[in-house]
Amino acid sequence: MSENDSAQERTEDATPKRLEDARRRGQIPRSRDLSIAAVTLGGGIALSMMGGQIAATMQGMMIKGLSLNRDQALDTIQMLPALSSAAIDGFRACAPVLGVVFLAALLAPLALGGWSFSTEALMPQFNRLNPLEGVKRMFAMRSLVELGKALAKFGIVGVIAVIVLYKNAPVLLAIGREPIGVGIAHAFQLAGKGFISIAAGLLLIAGFDVPYQLWQYAKQMRMSREEIRQEYKESEGSPEIKGRIRQMQQDVARGRMMQDVPKADVIVTNPTHFAVALRYDDSRMRAPIVVAKGADLIAARIREVAGEHKVPIFEAPPLARVLFRNVDIGGEVPATLYVAVAQVLSYVFQLKAAVKSGMSPPAKPVVDVAE
Repeated sequence: MSENDSAQERTEDATPKRLEDARRRGQIPRSRDLSIAAVTLGGGIALSMMGGQIAATMQGMMIKGLSLNRDQALDTIQMLPALSSAAIDGFRACAPVLGVVFLAALLAPLALGGWSFSTEALMPQFNRLNPLEGVKRMFAMRSLVELGKALAKFGIVGVIAVIVLYKNAPVLLAIGREPIGVGIAHAFQLAGKGFISIAAGLLLIAGFDVPYQLWQYAKQMRMSREEIRQEYKESEGSPEIKGRIRQMQQDVARGRMMQDVPKADVIVTNPTHFAVALRYDDSRMRAPIVVAKGADLIAARIREVAGEHKVPIFEAPPLARVLFRNVDIGGEVPATLYVAVAQVLSYVFQLKAAVKSGMSPPAKPVVDVAE
């Protein structure tokens, strides 16, 4: 089957396991346009709000840097601390803006797939070096969409930039005639307004890109019915293997059950279809318990083992059927069957006593229960 045919058969939504495996490999929906818009908007807001503070810091740095005398400027010992101090002041001035931009870049992915770190995504993919695959990617629908978005971003950003510059042309010309500190502050504020205006256009593009990326990711994660069946086999186990395990468990349970048949006090039979082994110890048990039961071949095996160990067999078809259907192995006889089971056990105990003493056996009781 070709790859295209296989892709056409992927009509089922991705299972939670497939999505989790994809996330572990670093495959999650992402929108670069949303991240770019968030970073641009955050930077614009930060420049608009903190432009005055940054301007004041930069003015102080400029005055401090230009106030050195000739001896200080030529002294290498003093210049290194001065350079370090200027670098620290510059970082402090830009730190709030950098912090806002970093926070925006960190929080933007939460809008789609959340955070994900995968070492598998860092592994080299040598199939991308194949020229034929590269040509296919160039003319794929995804590449055409990315090209359309790039052209749209270029057009929108260009138009917004022209509009901002045109409307603020008098302010730009006036900055050159302002004092240094005021001019720098106005320049930062104007840059912030420009970034905010550009971010508005980028958010418009992201409003189209986010649904597209979610749709593209869901399409990429789709599965065929065969893949879903295979995943179920891997997670839940093959039906053949599960059946084999269940058969082995039954064989073990049956073998353990057969080991308890010689310990039974009586075997109640149907006489051929069902066999139920009962045991009662009045010093340890509240009621008789079923130590073994079976139908057809298993019932025959229970009777055979009972005969080998001289366990009495009592034919009571209604009682055997009720016990087989309603009492699990190891379970107590229900109160509704106490009388019937007591008749059977009393007969068996009297029969054993008669055999030991050489007396005549007791009369066999007629046991009848409602099924």
